Amino acid sequence: MTRAQTVLDRIVRASDEEGFAAHSAHVRIGDDTAEHRWSDDVRRDIHSVAKGVCVLAAGMASDEGLFDVDASVATYLPFARDDSDVTTRHLLGMTSGIDLPWSETLMTDWPDLAVEFLSRPTRGRAFQYANASTYTAMRALATVVGDVAEWLEPRLFAPLGIAAPTWDRCPNGHIVAGGGLHLDADELSRLGLLIRDRGVWDGRALVSPGWIDAMHGDWFDRGEDPEPQYRRYALAGWDGPGDAWRLHGAYGQLLIFRGDAVVTLTADDHFTADRVAARAVEALTA
Repeated sequence: MTRAQTVLDRIVRASDEEGFAAHSAHVRIGDDTAEHRWSDDVRRDIHSVAKGVCVLAAGMASDEGLFDVDASVATYLPFARDDSDVTTRHLLGMTSGIDLPWSETLMTDWPDLAVEFLSRPTRGRAFQYANASTYTAMRALATVVGDVAEWLEPRLFAPLGIAAPTWDRCPNGHIVAGGGLHLDADELSRLGLLIRDRGVWDGRALVSPGWIDAMHGDWFDRGEDPEPQYRRYALAGWDGPGDAWRLHGAYGQLLIFRGDAVVTLTADDHFTADRVAARAVEALTA
């Protein structure tokens, strides 16, 4: 039995013990893989894991010399304040200091979400998690690459064998960015492998390794108040559990990275996901 299968068996057992409403679990350690499915593998919203895809998009555009993540967003979005010091890096790292809480009607509450977001005051480099932040970052990127999902097709999706994925859009036609990207578990695991291998796919670098490193380095520490697994955030990545790091979407969509291992979980269970993530890392360290 491979180590990947041993770890998977532990994760499946933990998921069942926790009553986790899982759809699938996939474990890759080195070149070994193992998977288990509780339900059919169909495309589902990966929620905030899509924020990692947005970081990849910005990184690829930067690699091509098209986009500067450290320039003021006013460079790209004419409705931003001329004196704004908010950059795309701040938006992707949730450190714009601009507050706009999530709601189910977020994309339709205002004529233009990005205009509304950037019209609000900033508290400086303070952590403020908001889907509107990632959405605005991708609006800035779209000014130089056009439609972000279409631009990613030959650069990311096609190389990974992800055919024409659906990415939900706002009423103005832009990708919602921080969620709404629909992938099946196998496709999500391929994204995890690309990230684990620091942007290299099938021997070809799709994005510079520094952008992968930025997902789990230069952490913004939120202090002592948050739960430990939500204390430190980088570009789309959360620190933990333990010595792992993760991309974490609502309702239990998870890519968990530790060394040469990546665990992919899909589920429909928002409140049990943290416990299962911790037990997945325990399985990796046992």
